[in-house]
Amino acid sequence: MAYRAPLLNKPAEGWKHDLPGPNQLPTMTPYPPVLSNPPNYVDDIYLELARSTFSMRGAAAWGATILALLSFCAPVIWLVFVVVEGRLPPFAINIVGPIAFIIPLWGAIYYWRMDTEAPRDEPIRFNRLRRKVYVYRFFHDGAKPFSRTAWGVRPVAYDWDDLHAEACSLYGPMGTGGFIETVTLAVLKPGTNEVIDRFLFAHEIHRGEMYWAMAQLFMQQGPHALPTFPYVPRDWNNEDVSFNLARRLAPKVVWPAEMDLESRTAP
Repeated sequence: MAYRAPLLNKPAEGWKHDLPGPNQLPTMTPYPPVLSNPPNYVDDIYLELARSTFSMRGAAAWGATILALLSFCAPVIWLVFVVVEGRLPPFAINIVGPIAFIIPLWGAIYYWRMDTEAPRDEPIRFNRLRRKVYVYRFFHDGAKPFSRTAWGVRPVAYDWDDLHAEACSLYGPMGTGGFIETVTLAVLKPGTNEVIDRFLFAHEIHRGEMYWAMAQLFMQQGPHALPTFPYVPRDWNNEDVSFNLARRLAPKVVWPAEMDLESRTAP
């Protein structure tokens, strides 16, 4: 169900509509043929859904390679003036050159790290007996492309009752323009509409609404309420990724032992 105005004090960027709350009845029926991935795992205790920062892995790594090559155009031009012509380049090139070198190189490092350092899967686990949600989150910071502490996986746990789903739509950086649609999950301060955290749940609004409905059905009714998928789950850590450079370099999913045990068991 879509609401006419945002329910949260600070709606997500590109907010389009709110999805039903965690304890409200789902208004979307999950339809397996249109969903990209079945649950990674489901039993009476927890449901694990696949999740990814990128909707398509591999493209950014090649884009980063192109940006890195472009960044060296400015130094090459400067060397041509100095070595071949034996003079310093014009003042304009001396001013624009460093910018033309730094910006593409900055972008190349950022996109390379985003595509190759994000894990092969960023799963989210819904534990219906603990009423907790465990998220294998990959953190990154575009302002700090060389940082080690600002980048990496830091799994976190939230209370199911504190989550709120929002559908978002933004213009994306495409050649002719276009929309990037997502469903994000906001973490609220208990008993309020104040957002204290927010993260990506799914790409594409329609699919995201179905996955959110699956989480609601599981948490409210149990695994018997979920649809049957005609195909088996992917083994994200052990699948063949020979022809995908980004996925080949991406680290495997390894939950912290204590959180792994807690997220898979009853209280």
